[in-house]
Amino acid sequence: MTPAEQAAMARARELGLRVLGTTSPNPPVGAVLLDAAGTVVGEGATSPPGGPHAEVQALAQAGERARGGTAVVTLEPCAHTGRTGPCADALVAAGVARVVVAVPEPTRLAGGGATRLRAAGIDVELGVEQAEAEVGALAAWLTGVTEHRPHVVWKVASTLDGRVAAADGSSRWITGPEARAEVHRLRSGCDAVLVGSGTALADDPQLTVRDADGRNVERQPLRVVLDRRGRVPATARVHDDAAPTLVSRAPDPAALLAELHDRDVRRVLLEGGPTLAAAFLAAGLVDEAVVHVAPQLLGAGASLVGDLGISTISSALHLHVTDVTRLGGDVQIRLRSTRHTGGPGTTGGGS
Repeated sequence: MTPAEQAAMARARELGLRVLGTTSPNPPVGAVLLDAAGTVVGEGATSPPGGPHAEVQALAQAGERARGGTAVVTLEPCAHTGRTGPCADALVAAGVARVVVAVPEPTRLAGGGATRLRAAGIDVELGVEQAEAEVGALAAWLTGVTEHRPHVVWKVASTLDGRVAAADGSSRWITGPEARAEVHRLRSGCDAVLVGSGTALADDPQLTVRDADGRNVERQPLRVVLDRRGRVPATARVHDDAAPTLVSRAPDPAALLAELHDRDVRRVLLEGGPTLAAAFLAAGLVDEAVVHVAPQLLGAGASLVGDLGISTISSALHLHVTDVTRLGGDVQIRLRSTRHTGGPGTTGGGS
């Protein structure tokens, strides 16, 4: 790639992240158009279902300046007609000379874009900075393609000694305002937020996305409560009209994820307590973890995760640290699954 194309690819990944949580079941793609001189003339990201794709948005911005230029895209342009026309055809019609793609299209339905572009005489580069794109905005969509289930992000806040609540059950607030604001950013990038009946009863959370002033924002993810015994009352806050709610009686995490996948959910934020977290971890169904650690010690109380049935250190579940960030007085640790957690972390697109 040229330096201009490399910068455009980084920007395209950023654009995809900006629409995370709004495009499912479609992939959150980012696209940047460069003119023949390498100057950015158009940008786009996938719209909600039914709206224009990233390439079409970028082409609309670029207009005639796209002719002879380069399209830099995080996912191979589609070649099929769904709710919108083929992006590959739009690029051909715009007179683009070159297309740089991070992730080749993995599905049979939308595949063939690169072939169609090359047949029209367009230079196509596939697999450029593919690994970076696969663990970014496209990660959840790729999990859906390869695993046929939603991508699971486990979020938990704990003290330094791994407690999520004190001995008397109190847990508000372990972390400070910066960490709590980050939770709302996490929720906004997901299609669903999941808790178990225990958390719903103990904390009565609303599970909505709120802005800096504490007001609920317009777009809300699906609230999901796993409540096999019907314990959560109709008066619980998850049943208010602030956001849609699904109460599931699925027998296990895999069945619950299958139910959500059928509802076009592709990214789930798991905010349940230690028992639900342990069930997902033991089943190898946690793809990412976001742990907020507060510099406090309790010495007793509920642990970060429940019993995993592990009795020796050699059997410990392993996760890979991808980022460590200060959030006010707290620390955020981001992790991905590895083969030692039974998840898809080392199998390419599903990580």
